[in-house]
Amino acid sequence: MPACRLRPEEEKRIGAQLGQVLDYIEKLKEVDVSGVEPTAHAFPLINVTRTDEVRPSISNEDALRNAPAHANGLFMVPKIVE
Repeated sequence: MPACRLRPEEEKRIGAQLGQVLDYIEKLKEVDVSGVEPTAHAFPLINVTRTDEVRPSISNEDALRNAPAHANGLFMVPKIVE
C-alpha cells in the first residue's frame, strides 16, 4: 500500500490544528485538580432496568405466521456464511 502524503496546504492546516491542541493541553495542565477524584465519566452511570417479570407473550404460531419460511417451530433464513 503506498504511503499517504499530505499536500503542503494540508500540512500547514493540520500543523496549525495540532499546535492548537497542544496549546490547549498545556492550558489544561495549569488547572488544579488535586481535590478531584479520578473518574471515567463526568456523571455516574446508572443502568435503568426494570425488574424481570413473567408476562404473556406472542405464541410461537403467531410469531411464525408471516415468516417467509419456517420449519420445526423456527425461522428459516438463507445461509450467509460459506
